[in-house]
Amino acid sequence: MEKSTRANRFSTEVRARAVRMIFEHEHEYANQSAAIMAIAPKIGCGRDTLRRWVKQSDIDSGRKDGQTSDERVQIKAMEREIRELRQANEILRKASAYFAQAELARPFKR
Repeated sequence: MEKSTRANRFSTEVRARAVRMIFEHEHEYANQSAAIMAIAPKIGCGRDTLRRWVKQSDIDSGRKDGQTSDERVQIKAMEREIRELRQANEILRKASAYFAQAELARPFKR
């Protein structure tokens, strides 16, 4: 599975700067959504994208509940490891079944 190049279009510095702009200029707008709608085109990203960045920033800083970025990375690594271990177990199961069948097919020696 190949990662989309579109997903990494903005660097972490740009994302952090955009989120910081929202928090710094939020008081100039009626609400956070209005600030996002005004600032997103200036950065060159979509409103939903910027909204997601702000939400994740709130979670990472502890202002809201949810999975932090570090936890998400750790969970992905664990899921990858589990997937690899399951594949290895399946290979070992098939190999043991193959060798057990070969052992049973061997002529019995007295």
